[in-house]
Amino acid sequence: MRSSKSRSRAKNNRNRPSGGNVVNRVFDSSGPEGKVRGTPQQIIDKYNQLARDAQLSNDRVAAENFQQHAEHYLRLLSEAQREMEARREEQERQNRERQAERDRERAERQEREAAARQADPAEAPQPDVMDFSPEASAPESGLVETPESPVESPPADAPAKKEKAPRRPRTRKPKAAAEGTPSGDGDAPEAAE
Repeated sequence: MRSSKSRSRAKNNRNRPSGGNVVNRVFDSSGPEGKVRGTPQQIIDKYNQLARDAQLSNDRVAAENFQQHAEHYLRLLSEAQREMEARREEQERQNRERQAERDRERAERQEREAAARQADPAEAPQPDVMDFSPEASAPESGLVETPESPVESPPADAPAKKEKAPRRPRTRKPKAAAEGTPSGDGDAPEAAE
């Protein structure tokens, strides 16, 4: 069983900001006219409104009290914003350093690749070669010859080829009518004697 001291210590630590996001955190503020609940900015606005109302009713003590409550949350909010800004600047600095390191590595890698290309003659830029063969000098029609394109007709003095008659499809031999006839391959069952 826990002692009452440890329980009360844990209870007191609950309401303290733990360095988290104070800007959007919801607080319960016990002011002179009851509890005010909301984010620090909402609480500041509410206490400022209450201070204006107290001034209009000529209650200077209550107005000062509300202003002090608003000032407390204003300090809390400004400290949280300073911390967030410092954290953001630190992250930006780290990101710039990482990016600079990546840029250096990329530049070194490109230099190594360029040196390797210069050392390898296959990677060096090759000169353009022009084809002066007679086929290359003929004007291109832009068409590609395919097997479906018509074949040129043979010259008139060539002997005419005899055209083959179309083949007839093969016909199968009919199966043997009797089962007991030996087929000659030795697979047939022997007759009982």
